[in-house]
Amino acid sequence: MSAQQSPRRHPKRPLLVATRSAGKLRELHPLFAAHGLSAIDLAAAGVAETSEEDALEVFETFEENALAKARHFHRVTGLPTVADDSGIVVTALGGFPGVRSKRWSGRSDLSGQALDDENNRLLLERLRGLADRSAYYVCAAVYVDDTVELVRLGEVHGHVIDDSRGAHGFGYDPYFFSTELDKTFGEASRAEKEAVSHRGRAFRALLEAMGSLGDQSVGN
Repeated sequence: MSAQQSPRRHPKRPLLVATRSAGKLRELHPLFAAHGLSAIDLAAAGVAETSEEDALEVFETFEENALAKARHFHRVTGLPTVADDSGIVVTALGGFPGVRSKRWSGRSDLSGQALDDENNRLLLERLRGLADRSAYYVCAAVYVDDTVELVRLGEVHGHVIDDSRGAHGFGYDPYFFSTELDKTFGEASRAEKEAVSHRGRAFRALLEAMGSLGDQSVGN
């Protein structure tokens, strides 16, 4: 499938947001709503979580992981699907955690805030004593339907700080100091973060590309 193909015409269906991350859903739903799109998450679509999902993010690039997720859930539901893969790239750590950002600590027994805390603890431990704290977030956002696949990337640059700041965001956000915002993503409001974030940039570009497809499967 490619963006050069014309999607088949059929009754418009809701857009499936293929993530189980509450943090990502909080950021993405307002963005889709602002573009007049009806979007549902996996729970609303009745997609039960299975062990098969654990094997989707096994690739070495954000693009491949995002496409694997979108293709999988499109096959499961038949709905036009968006997904993303994102992470933090730290210069002094040779690009790590990168695509392993969520699984950086190896703590498969943890989830939610507990997993975030452990990932951040390990990140600071690995950076202890290193002068270079430069880092950037990357997001690959993808759209998959019956005939089309689109991929768009977004980045935001900054550096890692030692002390958590702010209670907003998720993941590494309280430790990521954005050069553009002059504050951490943990201190930024949702609107502030969306304006410059890797995910906001990637999905705005993706939505623009989706809009250029014309009469397609996503409705309002």
